Amino acid sequence: MERIYNGMPAADLGAEGWRKPWSGGNGGNCVETMRLHDGRIAVRHSADPQGPALIYTPGEMDAFIEGAKAGEADFLLSRSPE
Repeated sequence: MERIYNGMPAADLGAEGWRKPWSGGNGGNCVETMRLHDGRIAVRHSADPQGPALIYTPGEMDAFIEGAKAGEADFLLSRSPE
């Protein structure tokens, strides 16, 4: 396999192995993820499977998920704060 890098075409990572970790009421447009052979995680937009893949280390993904769980990303929500 060629070098895996941030922003590479997601199609270059193959068609198998992509998963939707969650899906909401947004018409099916969501993120898809793939665990790579070296442990990193690729993320792509499901509506653009040929588009760029963002590549994260396990530590980066852990920090993002734990921060989201702790409410650190709540400012990104489209609904108004209560």
